[in-house]
Amino acid sequence: MAAASDQNVEFVQTGYGKNNVKVLVIRRQGSHHYIIELKADVELTLKSRKDYLTGDNSDIIPTDTIKNTVHGLAKLKGVKTIEQFSLDICHHFLTSFNHVLKARVHLEEAPWRRLEKNGVEHAHAFIFSPEACRFCDAEQNLNGIPVVHSGVKNMTLLKTTQSGFEGFHKDRFTTLQETKDRCFCTSVMARWRYSKSQDVDFDAAWKCVKETIIEKFAGPYDLGEFSPSVQKTLYETQVLVLDRIPRDGHAQPALHHHRHDENGINNKDEVFLPWITLQAASQGRSVGNRKPSCEGTYINQEMLLL
Repeated sequence: MAAASDQNVEFVQTGYGKNNVKVLVIRRQGSHHYIIELKADVELTLKSRKDYLTGDNSDIIPTDTIKNTVHGLAKLKGVKTIEQFSLDICHHFLTSFNHVLKARVHLEEAPWRRLEKNGVEHAHAFIFSPEACRFCDAEQNLNGIPVVHSGVKNMTLLKTTQSGFEGFHKDRFTTLQETKDRCFCTSVMARWRYSKSQDVDFDAAWKCVKETIIEKFAGPYDLGEFSPSVQKTLYETQVLVLDRIPRDGHAQPALHHHRHDENGINNKDEVFLPWITLQAASQGRSVGNRKPSCEGTYINQEMLLL
C-alpha cells in the first residue's frame, strides 16, 4: 500500500486525554463527615506533534497517569469545589510538564445530599438526589490566564398551569392549536463564564443561578406567573440572573406534555401523555448588561440562550 501524502494536510486541533475518571472524597471532622463525588474528563495538548507524524511517544503522558494524577491531587489538595479542583488539575499539568501547551478539564459533581430529619442533619449518611447536575469547565494555555465556566444541567421543571401559547404564525403546514392554558415542562442546561478565577465563591454563585432559574419559572408560590411562550420565559430568566449575577450561559429547551384523551372518558385536563420532542428547539441570542460591570463583579456580563 502506498504511503499517504501529508503535503495537503494540516493540523487543525490536537489533544488527547482520559474521560470518566471518578473520585469520591471524604472529609472527616470528628464524627461529622463531608463528601464530594465527581467525574473528570481531562484533555492535554502537547507542543510537539511527533507522536502523530513519526510515532514517537516520548512526550505522551499516558492516560493512566492522567487518571492517577486526578486521584493524587484529590488526596493532596482536597476538593473544596469542582471549579477550584479543575483549576488545580490544569495548573499541575502546565507546571509539571514543560511540553504541555494546554489543559482542559470538565468536571461533574454527583448530587449527594445529607440525610436530615426534623431539622437534624445526619453525621455521615447521604442520599443520591438527582434534582440537578452541577458541572464546570476549565481551560488554560501555557503562561495564560485560566478560563472557568460553571453550569447546571438535567434540571427538569414542570408547572401544570400559568402557561399558554397563542398568536403564533400559521401556514398550510400548521396543525398546532392555540391554547390559553397548558402544562409547561422544560429541561434546563445553563452555563456561565467567570471573569476571574481567584477569590470567587463558586458555591454561592452556582446556588444563586440555580435558585433564580427555578424562581422565575415557577413565580410566586401562591399564584405562579404566566408564561406566554418559552422564549419570553427564557429572556426574563436571563435578565433576572444578569441582574443578580452577571454571567455567560445557555439553556436547552422544552419537553412538552400534550393532553391525552381516551374515548368514553371525560378528561377534564387531568390525564396527559408525556413525550419528548427532540426536534423542538427554542433558540435565543446573547443578552447582556449595557452598563459596565460594577467593581467586584466576577461573572461575565453576557448570557446566551440556545
